[in-house]
Amino acid sequence: MNLHSAHNRIVMIENRLEGFLHPTELSITDESHQHVGHPGARSGGGHYSLRIVSDQFCGQGRLARHRLVYDALGSLIGREIHALRIDALTPEETTR
Repeated sequence: MNLHSAHNRIVMIENRLEGFLHPTELSITDESHQHVGHPGARSGGGHYSLRIVSDQFCGQGRLARHRLVYDALGSLIGREIHALRIDALTPEETTR
C-alpha cells in the first residue's frame, strides 16, 4: 500500500468515528509496517492502533465500548482494517 492510500484509509476511519462517537480525543496509528508478511496483511487491510475518548463510553464496559467502535467502522472492518487495537476511554478516565 502506498503512503497516499494509507493516509486516505486513516481519514476514512477518523470520519466514521467522529460521525458516530463524537470523540473529544482521537489518535490513530498505522502499524501495518510491523506486519509485513503476515497472512492477514496480504489482503490489503491495515493494522491500526486506536485511542479514542468519548462521552459515548460512559457507563459502558470494555466489550461494549469495542462494539461501539466496530459498529461505527462498519464495512471498513475486514476490508480496509485487518486488525485494530482499541483503547476506548471516557473523558473522566483520562484525568486519572
